[in-house]
Amino acid sequence: MRVYCTEEFHPAGGGGQFITANALDALETLIDRYEQGVRLIYLDPPFRTGESFKMKIGKGKQAQTVVLYEDKLDEAEYLDWLKRILLGCHRLLDPKGSIYLHLDYRMSHKARLLLDEIFGEANFMNEIVWAYRSGGRATRCYPRKHDTILFYRKSKKVLFNIKAVGTPRGPERRNHMKRFIDEDGRIGFSIRSGGKTYTYYEDSLIYPSDVWSDIEHLQQKDRERTGFATQKPEALLRRILSASSEPGDLVLDLFSGSGTTAAVATKLDRRFIAVDQSPVACALLRKRQLGITSAPTLTDEAPHALTIRYPVDRTPCRISADIVSKGERRFVSLKKTAFSAKDAAPIYAASGYVEGACFHAEYTNCAPKLPILLPLVTEHTPVLHVVSVHGEQAFFTLE
Repeated sequence: MRVYCTEEFHPAGGGGQFITANALDALETLIDRYEQGVRLIYLDPPFRTGESFKMKIGKGKQAQTVVLYEDKLDEAEYLDWLKRILLGCHRLLDPKGSIYLHLDYRMSHKARLLLDEIFGEANFMNEIVWAYRSGGRATRCYPRKHDTILFYRKSKKVLFNIKAVGTPRGPERRNHMKRFIDEDGRIGFSIRSGGKTYTYYEDSLIYPSDVWSDIEHLQQKDRERTGFATQKPEALLRRILSASSEPGDLVLDLFSGSGTTAAVATKLDRRFIAVDQSPVACALLRKRQLGITSAPTLTDEAPHALTIRYPVDRTPCRISADIVSKGERRFVSLKKTAFSAKDAAPIYAASGYVEGACFHAEYTNCAPKLPILLPLVTEHTPVLHVVSVHGEQAFFTLE
């Protein structure tokens, strides 16, 4: 029998939550619960490119191309939409909080005017240039090889720790400096200029400026790649989260996309809220988070649970499945599934149980190849969860 859920719970894979919704709808709910409770917001919204972004999922005959999002608002609509998002973000940030808005040459200059209006010109921190090498080379103009990240604080109380993103100077000699070893055995370099002696140590930190050319754009065969068209590298988010948040802080991303913010937050022991209207983004985050080792230990008080929320999905679905036993263990054998007469294989399957409208996942498979066996260990009525390449999903009780 089919049951309907609006939430799923994983004991590991967080700590945080993913919400399947568009940014403005999600903000209404988030403000009610988290007003002035978010430490850091990273936004990587559509850039107003005029394009439709797609992704190929699966391999061979099972491969399908799905639409991720449409980026086709006219300028007035885009600016009104962005302004409402930024107003909501301002309400969510705590006094020590900050926001990083990631755009490119198309709208960054106009977005800065909105940020000045909403956050105040005095709360401008940086216009960060992320310079990278990728793609082709233009000949009608200089190649456009950078994005702009606008960094604003909520107030003068802002948390910002540049030491958290410093890197050791290292053994490289700079500007004809003289190398020496002091009485404590530390290796240093010195130079005399203008009647003064300047000294630096090998283990002293160098801090990034507002031009980030040391973080590479993801290449096609990069191990981080999920296939999402506008995916950002973890190194970029690691710098932002490290400098502007601390372990245990709450981080928000209203355009989750490939799930990079959530992945980095988990690895840095931050809590996260990730939002995206694309069900593909939901599937990517689930797969990525469940692949991160984040199960709690006896001495670990950090949150590790992953909660995913979505609207009820009543898309017609058929499955072919049996319960089989092997010794004392029981399994669900999933042989076939189809949504709305489509015969595509699922991209996710899980077994567990349902309480209320929440599915509690016990065993998951983020890359199922039918037929598959999923263990059944619950003392409750077992439930099977399947998801299609288009993000359609269904839950079935197994008797």
